[in-house]
Amino acid sequence: MAAVIPFCALRPTPASAARVAAVPYDVVSTEEARSLAAGNPLSFLHVSRAEIDLPPGTNPYSPAVYEKAAENYAKLRRDAPLVVEDEPSVYFYRLRMGTHVQTGVGACYSLAEYDRDVIKKHEKTRPDKEDDRTRHMVVLRAQTGPVFLTYRASAEIDSLEREVTAAPPLFDVEAPDGVRHSIWRVPGAMTSPVVDAFARVPALYIADGHHRAASAARARSERAADGASPADAMLAVAFPDNQVQILPYNRIVRDLGGLTPHRFVEQLRGGFDMKENGTTPARKGEVALYVGGKWHTVVLKPPSSQTSAGAALDASLLHEQILAPMLGIGDPRTDKRLDFVGGARGTSALERLVNEGKAAAACSMYPVSVDELMSIADAGEIMPPKTTWFEPKLRDGLLIHEI
Repeated sequence: MAAVIPFCALRPTPASAARVAAVPYDVVSTEEARSLAAGNPLSFLHVSRAEIDLPPGTNPYSPAVYEKAAENYAKLRRDAPLVVEDEPSVYFYRLRMGTHVQTGVGACYSLAEYDRDVIKKHEKTRPDKEDDRTRHMVVLRAQTGPVFLTYRASAEIDSLEREVTAAPPLFDVEAPDGVRHSIWRVPGAMTSPVVDAFARVPALYIADGHHRAASAARARSERAADGASPADAMLAVAFPDNQVQILPYNRIVRDLGGLTPHRFVEQLRGGFDMKENGTTPARKGEVALYVGGKWHTVVLKPPSSQTSAGAALDASLLHEQILAPMLGIGDPRTDKRLDFVGGARGTSALERLVNEGKAAAACSMYPVSVDELMSIADAGEIMPPKTTWFEPKLRDGLLIHEI
């Protein structure tokens, strides 16, 4: 059973919401965050990426960054201003990107259920990233960006959503990237029906935000050790699985392990079926490689019948069949020769990185399906790192959970 917990959100006023809302902290570099926040003192990036207000070159994990985040957070609360709801509430949060629309339930979700895998995971986390967001939450005493959850769609929840969203929203913000973010506060009389409907949802799945979720669990323990009694909950928005959209999470390779581009392609031809056109794979089991100024589609070899669902993913097959044996790439979580590029940036970004000499080759992947993600999580398996890129993304700063 999925527990939805109403909470007294800290949020901007409707008048300031557009200026406060910011992209998630982990989808931009420091330089990109600094550029996005330039000229906007209310941007939540001053809190989530506070190093942008310190001298260039500042270590983003240094104590000064967390001190600056707390300072900027206090200033934002005063200047935006940010206000606290007068009673615990839940919300419907709609994302519209072009013709794509998805609407989820924004609320607090049980960390006890996260511990028991009622909220299911499909990725491992990195200790350094956990350390960063845990410290950020503890210093601010707040969860400032929601975890992105999904669940198997419920007609009951869909009906409640249609009823609530027939009224004008609390926020209706169009972000600079053209994505529209609309949030409705669920009326008090309808809060219990929403909570009750979720109690009949058997499981939730982390789609995006494994590090935020793990950090929320750790921050709960650290705050309790300090004598506080924060709610056993994390801020999240849960979307029905038939509405979420997964884009590919592409790869770049920094060098070819001593091979020339020509020799690398020749070795690929010797072991795989190949096609000479297309910047994106047409189907599962194919990967488009950009190397030596040309695109080549490689047909991966099918997995054995005993292979687990996670090991049968294209990202796993690419690593096992090409990146590791041919290029000597090690653990994809730690090998610095491998990096990842979200699908929203397009294949032109992959070409540019190779053409500018910042990468030797790029891999354009076929997107994983939501069904694959859920099946892997249900089996208790782990996906390769950076396998799914969910788009559109939620904005930080619109709903904040104080702990």
